[in-house]
Amino acid sequence: MRIAVLALQGAFIEHEQALARLGVEMLEIRRLQDMKASFDGLIIPGGESTVQGKLLRELGLHQPLRQHIAAGLPVFGTCAGLLLLAGRIENDTRVHLATMDITAVRNAYGRQLGSFYTEADFRGIGKIPMTFIRAPYIAAVGAAVQTLAEVNGRIVAARQGMQLVTAFHPELNDDLSVHRYFVEMIAGAAV
Repeated sequence: MRIAVLALQGAFIEHEQALARLGVEMLEIRRLQDMKASFDGLIIPGGESTVQGKLLRELGLHQPLRQHIAAGLPVFGTCAGLLLLAGRIENDTRVHLATMDITAVRNAYGRQLGSFYTEADFRGIGKIPMTFIRAPYIAAVGAAVQTLAEVNGRIVAARQGMQLVTAFHPELNDDLSVHRYFVEMIAGAAV
């Protein structure tokens, strides 16, 4: 199994380190040529969604990635990655890949000072650490979307088919549960 990590901006190195700890081969997607490589899943890291969206378009990656995800490529978006995958963003007119039937709220927990850490239940895993940094949350989900975690009544993790999103940063904790969940999700699709 090989998982690609979108390495344009944000916390991509931390995701690569988590994959390495799980013994999963990975590759970085930085240019259109990188899309020619074979990979079984994609991680879109946290960072700045507007910057990443702009770079996806400028580098010619937007349409190919959108097509791959729409065709069933397993994808895991954290924080900004959640915003890139959201079909609607309540407080922003821009949408990016828009492959997931969710409505997100940008910077829902405020600026950097609104960042926090908690532990909460994640469906199918149990209680896990969650680090939120200028995080979004999911305000609404479509019928095909499964809520996986909530914090204070707000949806912070969801899955739609082969798309997984978290408002928090699992790559910033030592716990590998969410990355393992994604790897198992990919493995299950290959069966």
